[in-house]
Amino acid sequence: MIKPIVQFIEVDAEHVDQRVDNFLLTRLKGVPKSLLYRLLRKGEIRVNKKRTKAYYKLQEKDVIRVAPIRAAEKTQVAKPSEAQLEKLSKQIVYEDANLLVLNKSTGLAVHGGSGVSLGVIELLRAMRPEARFLELAHRLDRDTSGCLIIAKKRKALKEIHELLREGKIRKVYYALTLGRWYKVKNLVNLPLKKDVLKSGERVVKAVKDGKKALTEFNVLRNFSLASFVEVILHTGRTHQIRVHAQATGHFIAGDEKYGDRAFNKMMRQKGLRRLFLHAGELQFTLPSSGELISVVIPISDELQKVLKALE
Repeated sequence: MIKPIVQFIEVDAEHVDQRVDNFLLTRLKGVPKSLLYRLLRKGEIRVNKKRTKAYYKLQEKDVIRVAPIRAAEKTQVAKPSEAQLEKLSKQIVYEDANLLVLNKSTGLAVHGGSGVSLGVIELLRAMRPEARFLELAHRLDRDTSGCLIIAKKRKALKEIHELLREGKIRKVYYALTLGRWYKVKNLVNLPLKKDVLKSGERVVKAVKDGKKALTEFNVLRNFSLASFVEVILHTGRTHQIRVHAQATGHFIAGDEKYGDRAFNKMMRQKGLRRLFLHAGELQFTLPSSGELISVVIPISDELQKVLKALE
């Protein structure tokens, strides 16, 4: 049996400004998140001999000390199947030296955790073990399909984050919502705040003291029961589209968390078996390359059939 030892990891320029927890999750293969955060809380992971927080951003030549981790503390890491990796490889719709864009399928989490052993990022790293850097540039809800950016370089990740903060990435979604909207173009400007229910469930609510959130809903087609809409995000809050749809009474079809039960039942009768929310378009220019990146992913045949059934 190999005795666990203290590990010392020196940070290179490629990982400057990365959070220490995210850095270690990729370095300490097989160590579950829960154990990593426990080690951080107990001071068994230190940076430059000092206790550190999970959100600490690394600097070049920082030295991370990781206390010995017993094999018994490690959990069995799920291994992706060849079918999973092949399916993911087919979902890559754009790639260059700096990033790639996936057409993420519904039901696939962007990362493991909360009962999910393998998410997009774990699958990608398993598919490309030689890649030095693969990180999520932003997130999509598990049940939302469509455009997802993965950075292949630390510099690209920082640039994408800056573009997102400045609102310089055009993100367009497509959704099916309850009822008819009063106008063709509808701006919803309601602050949002994360909350935890007594049951322990985490939710987002529209409240006055929340963070600014602005969503644009543009009606593309009206049906008797619902509207097919284009959604443009002007801010990027958690569950923003779904909560703004809920707050206006135009619930998104198939939304089990923020939706309307009766509406969901009617849409199931029309063949809907998922959340009708799809990230369909991305457009931005990466400063370092100066190249305009434009990705358009139409809604799936499955969702097209639902619209057909509503005619």
